[in-house]
Amino acid sequence: MRGLVAFLSCFVALAASEVFFEERFHDGWESRWVESTHKGSEAGTFKLSAGKFYGDAEEDKGLQTAQDARFYAISAKFDKPFSNEGKTLVVQFSVKHEQEIDCGGGYVKVFSSDLDQKDMHGDSQYNIMFGPDICGYSTKKVHVIFNYKGKNLLIKKDIRCKDDTLTHLYTLIVRPDNTYEVKIDNKKEESGSLEADWDFLAPKKIKDPEAKKPEDWDEREQIDDPEDTKPEDWDVAEHIPDPDAKKPEDWDDEMDGEWEPPMIDNPEYKGEWKPKQIANPDYKGKWVHPEIDNPEYQPDDMLYRYSDIGAIGFDLWQVKSGSIFDNVLVTDDEKYAEQFAEDTWGKSKDAEKAMKEKKDEEERKQREEEEKKRKEEEDSKSDKEDDEDEDEDEDESKDEIADDASPEHDHDHEHTEL
Repeated sequence: MRGLVAFLSCFVALAASEVFFEERFHDGWESRWVESTHKGSEAGTFKLSAGKFYGDAEEDKGLQTAQDARFYAISAKFDKPFSNEGKTLVVQFSVKHEQEIDCGGGYVKVFSSDLDQKDMHGDSQYNIMFGPDICGYSTKKVHVIFNYKGKNLLIKKDIRCKDDTLTHLYTLIVRPDNTYEVKIDNKKEESGSLEADWDFLAPKKIKDPEAKKPEDWDEREQIDDPEDTKPEDWDVAEHIPDPDAKKPEDWDDEMDGEWEPPMIDNPEYKGEWKPKQIANPDYKGKWVHPEIDNPEYQPDDMLYRYSDIGAIGFDLWQVKSGSIFDNVLVTDDEKYAEQFAEDTWGKSKDAEKAMKEKKDEEERKQREEEEKKRKEEEDSKSDKEDDEDEDEDEDESKDEIADDASPEHDHDHEHTEL
């Protein structure tokens, strides 16, 4: 009986779960996605590609940014908008920065159903922004931004993103108990409370504006010992004339001025005298400003909720193009999202890594061969130049011998003897 109940419970849960959007970028994807024209000539184009290395040449095809230093904006609407009230929201996708991205976004934005897709741009209002952002060495983080009452709220925690060239999976889970979880490659990276990790609400407590630290409040743990006095022989000069120095024999007082010995550190110098410290009998500890309930704090058990979720898109700027986005999923079922991840990214990741390593090894060998060939050409050129120099030296030597043996030279020699 228990087994039947468990089976029925599981069946009901699966039946109640829903996939709102799923994109593998197979046939017909162009009919679902709309590129924005807002940026005009500054807009970059997407192409369908599995990239330079992959697990499956067809299954791993995704949207790839194709032009450097461009804005990218493309979106897709769901078959029907929905509200996540009372249910879990899962947003998941994969991205591969095979171009070794130096500065650019790799995140998605979740919009309401009234998004103007043709005019989508950086200032278009969204519900959620989620995913990696990389720029130089300082910025390598996962954005989790919620729009709440018209304001975009950034997470207060630092979640580091992956910065290699392989495909990685990013998952955001928002639950109806106002908690969240961020997963990378199907493993939890961060979690917590929406209220604690974002500034959705005014603080519960504030410092009491009426409270002030008493004037006689003593926060000094240690004080000077009033009984301690400075020794009479303490005050000596820090530097003294070198007693071993002697005036040079050739020193001329009239020409060089009056001679003075150089100064050296005084071995008797003890530094500035300070009285020893003792425990302060009047010490009361650090004064803590008392807090009171914040009258502006209003609890909200619906921080997680969006009444209209109807589109998802990529709105990016990339200096170096080449990022590939794939396996986009929006659902209310965490288990389904996990299985979807394993059936897509999970099946390809090992083969992709192996192909990448093989390609890297082939490129390394090619570079070594090219370097070897270049060096051989340089050595051959150097040997040829050395041979030419030797030939020139030989020719010059022969010319000198010929000059010495010439009749004119003999005549000059005889004339010299006469």
